[in-house]
Amino acid sequence: MAIFAVHYTYSDDTAARDEHRSAHREFLGALADEGVVLLSGPYAPVDGAADAALIVVRGDSAAELVELMREDPFQQQGLVEQVAVREWTPVLGSWFDGPLADDLG
Repeated sequence: MAIFAVHYTYSDDTAARDEHRSAHREFLGALADEGVVLLSGPYAPVDGAADAALIVVRGDSAAELVELMREDPFQQQGLVEQVAVREWTPVLGSWFDGPLADDLG
């Protein structure tokens, strides 16, 4: 399996995101329990930029992950305006000796 960075750009409907956040986090939490989601969280706000998030996942292909992430309640509610999935190849850092040692070695 490879590691991928999934970048979400959110709509400006913060009230709807607040309403559906628990379902979104339950969805990602279930994927984390399965070992698919490795890290997930929003970026800090930046003036003039849309709210966004980064989700680091494990998978066989970007296409597979695009399909999987379509099940996210945020996507189903139209709260994600853009999704970018790119394979990511870390080359330095503590993950090499930590929880991803087998994936990165």
